[in-house]
Amino acid sequence: MSQPVALKTDGESDTRAWTVGIQGMTCASCVARLEKALLSVPGVKSASVSLATESAAVTAQSDIGAEALNAAIDKAGYHAVEAEIELTISGMTCASCVSRIEKALMRTPGVEAASVNLATERAHVRILQGAVAADELVAAVERAGYRAAVVQDAREEAEPAAWIEAWPVIVAAALSLPLVIPTVAGLLGIEVVLPVWLQWLLATPVQFWLGARFYRAGWKALKAGAANMDVLVAVGTSAAYGLSTWLWLTRTGDTAPDLYFDAAAVVITLILLGKWLESRAKRQTTSAIRALNALRPDIARVVRDGLEREMRVADLKVGDVVVVRPGERVPVDGVIVAGTSYLDESLLTGESLPVVKTPGEPVIGGAINGDGLLRIETTAVGAETTLARIIRLVENAQAVKAPIQRLVDRVAAVFVPIVLGIAAVTLVGWWMGGRGIEYAIINAVTVLIIACPCSLGLATPTAIMAGTGAGARRGILIKDAEALEVAHRITVVAFDKTGTLTEGKPELLARAAAAGSTEDEVLTLAASVQVGSSHPLASAVLSAATRSGVKLAVADEVQALPGRGMAARLMHAGQRRDLRLGNARLMDELAVDMSPLTGVASEWERAGDTVSWLADVTDGPRLVGALAFGDTVKGAARDAVQRLHELRIETVMVTGDNQGSANAVAGALGIQQTIANVLPGDKARVVDSLKAGGRVVAMVGDGVNDAPALAAADVGIAMATGTDVAMHTAGITLMRDDPSLVADAIDLSRHTWSKIRQNLFWAFAYNVIGIPLAALGMLNPVIAGAAMAASSVSVVGNALLLKRWRSPGERRGHA
Repeated sequence: MSQPVALKTDGESDTRAWTVGIQGMTCASCVARLEKALLSVPGVKSASVSLATESAAVTAQSDIGAEALNAAIDKAGYHAVEAEIELTISGMTCASCVSRIEKALMRTPGVEAASVNLATERAHVRILQGAVAADELVAAVERAGYRAAVVQDAREEAEPAAWIEAWPVIVAAALSLPLVIPTVAGLLGIEVVLPVWLQWLLATPVQFWLGARFYRAGWKALKAGAANMDVLVAVGTSAAYGLSTWLWLTRTGDTAPDLYFDAAAVVITLILLGKWLESRAKRQTTSAIRALNALRPDIARVVRDGLEREMRVADLKVGDVVVVRPGERVPVDGVIVAGTSYLDESLLTGESLPVVKTPGEPVIGGAINGDGLLRIETTAVGAETTLARIIRLVENAQAVKAPIQRLVDRVAAVFVPIVLGIAAVTLVGWWMGGRGIEYAIINAVTVLIIACPCSLGLATPTAIMAGTGAGARRGILIKDAEALEVAHRITVVAFDKTGTLTEGKPELLARAAAAGSTEDEVLTLAASVQVGSSHPLASAVLSAATRSGVKLAVADEVQALPGRGMAARLMHAGQRRDLRLGNARLMDELAVDMSPLTGVASEWERAGDTVSWLADVTDGPRLVGALAFGDTVKGAARDAVQRLHELRIETVMVTGDNQGSANAVAGALGIQQTIANVLPGDKARVVDSLKAGGRVVAMVGDGVNDAPALAAADVGIAMATGTDVAMHTAGITLMRDDPSLVADAIDLSRHTWSKIRQNLFWAFAYNVIGIPLAALGMLNPVIAGAAMAASSVSVVGNALLLKRWRSPGERRGHA
């Protein structure tokens, strides 16, 4: 289950978003009823229920307690899953400590009960599953003045053995098998007759013991003023069982009536079998999350006071140094402080080959260390690690509903009442037509049994879950289902240049001085202006200044000019100077005469270099010099563009760089259109203009300045090597610094959308064809039960084929 995420609203109050596990859902009509129940709770802003994940994604005011959600779910006829988290507490000295900690825990939204034991220094906290993160409980204890660590999270239980879940199916099959022996024997020309009392004896436990789940769930649904699949099964099989019992008890003479005990028992058995297969198959759609969870080590080897000791990962702090031996998993996010080794990050980034890591380089928790001994300084723990964020992204994408599913849910909400109406019409029609009440009841029962709202409810979410899981295994993190659904329609991909198509690590290649200045002076002043700046160009200038050994001046009144450059004042050579360093747009605004260096600058731009200008505006604008920067184009960038063209997608580069540099990079990569000299605030307007005419636009970027454009695009795609702001804004995050993953994400979306359409077609076709055939008396209840069970399993099975999805590059490699 996903962890709660604090959200900012319009300032009236904070809201929280969480995913709550729910038991008892059986079909798509349950989804609509639960959403209506949750939305009726005051303070709940949105609710999205998923049949496939058996969970509800709820956004509500932060003061809404678990009790309110629990009550709404129970009233609708379902059960909110609870879990218990155990904490160790240190620092308690007396009973008052116990009371203080319990109060702190109970004030945490989502906590239902808390019990602290002073003797064992343990706390047992019962929560509404998914409504509160273990890390929040730890934080609540620490705010009370104590230390806490998670001992056990009951939400991460081992998967039950197959036979434990299958025992109802096994018992039902054992009891039903003798009932079908006469039918099978008859097909072989052998007459076998079971005594009626034995048929009743075998069918009764199947109907009322193993089939009790349908009565319970159906009764809860009816009490809530709705109907679901369980109502159809309970009414249908009860009618067949009841009719058979009545005919048996009221028969006269030696004539043996046609009985349907076998139909009722076999239908329940087949539906139980289908539900079991469906449950096992649905679990496979979440295999990506389980694989990611398995990457979390429990124990880390920590260096404290010069000694190595083993500690629980939950007890680590930022700044701790951990030791990772060859073959072990990296327990935390951190930076290597000693050692060199190859790291296997395939399950995190999709990179198939191990990557060499050296001191000073970052590492991701969950990666497998190769052949070197590493010492790593911890930079993130718990919910803030990259692995935890990846898991949250995948869980959220699988929990949130795709737009097309909302249409299906509206259909499913009226599906069961319509089927009940068709069954009633079938009953009356055949009875009034003179075929007798028995024949009429059996045909009505067949209508009830063959109708399957489950397949409608599972068609879209199972495909979304399988698709997001397939993407996660290849380094494509899909933030929400809508992004995955829209991406298949993308017609234009707009790329940022620096850090997206290029390495984002420019070098100072050349510098030129205007009259009255020297090249060393240009470098000294440019570096002095940019001391403390994190901009890639500033880093290049400062590195060059360090290599040249120039002495920098201390600048004050430093100001960033977004999309233009920098402004600063400093003392140099005994003079107070007011400097401006930036692009040609800034020089034009300052009316600086750039003509003395336009020739050399034009040559730099034609070579694909980025040009920055330095001016002194102390006594009027005067050009000091110019600098040329070169940035290496990523090796996979050209292939990325080519693959998009193969998908018949137009490519555009949107950059704040000069037109010459933009044209040079675009020409080398084969990009069809360039839009240069764009201010950060204008990128979103450029994206809006690209969307004109109904085109579907994806924006690919990595920086803070790309965030507005990522939000404005139909689909925002962020490089994970960029900023957190960009990743938070984008609908899709690429875990590798590889722009070719853009084409892979679109290809995955197309395959997922294809599965969604296939599933919806077969789900609707099954019901559109099956229900009329049943009403016309062309099917019997046993065949209807088998078809109903098979429909849901086939939809889930078709979605699972997405687990075999391979990227276009992989497919070419296997061709």
